[in-house]
Amino acid sequence: MARLGINIDHVATLRQVRRVTYPEPLEAARAAEAGGADGITVHLREDRRHIQDADVVALRAILRVGLNLEMAATAEMVEIALRVRPRDVCIVPERREELTTEGGLDVVGQEAALGRTVARLRTGGLCVALFVDPDELQISASARIGADAIELHTGRYCERRDPQECAAELAILAAAAARGQALGLAVNAGHGLRYDNVRPVAAITGMGVLNIGHSIVARAVLMGMEQAVREMRGLVAVP
Repeated sequence: MARLGINIDHVATLRQVRRVTYPEPLEAARAAEAGGADGITVHLREDRRHIQDADVVALRAILRVGLNLEMAATAEMVEIALRVRPRDVCIVPERREELTTEGGLDVVGQEAALGRTVARLRTGGLCVALFVDPDELQISASARIGADAIELHTGRYCERRDPQECAAELAILAAAAARGQALGLAVNAGHGLRYDNVRPVAAITGMGVLNIGHSIVARAVLMGMEQAVREMRGLVAVP
């Protein structure tokens, strides 16, 4: 059964638009826990456009479920992760001009540098995932450099509207998940997952955590975080 990680970045986005103290990401995290979240995910971006350093520290202190820190592979972020010690870290690509993460890491092209980053984080006792496209070469490289897990980028699947195209992208994700598991990697997934498209991904054999943010936060604006999470939890918990 897949587990559900709630990304609360966009709660902080709403706060930062006005540079005020609300809405409070900690309150959103508590409501997500009450709704059945298995974990909380935040992305501490280099430009601090939403989540702030203090949010990460505070969440680490109060969460009953685990904290997953998304981060770029920079010296600054590695130091923060080693100091705060979230349960998990997920290394993601990051560009200042993007609205959200647009694709997976080029692990093949950055194998040596990413290998050093992964080794340092793992030596510090952290569980390390790499955010990758569902591509066999990238998955194999992730295993070679010692990652504990991969998070499959589900953007192409989520962008498709034609049923046949959706089925084709789902098959690619399933094959990628099988490849990752065969290499000893835990397999998670995320990016663009919604209430109307999540169940087939949750049903992929061996799927671990589905990290979902924007669609849940958007629904929470209308009905509250606890109920929004509870509804998604029911969809993810497929047999």
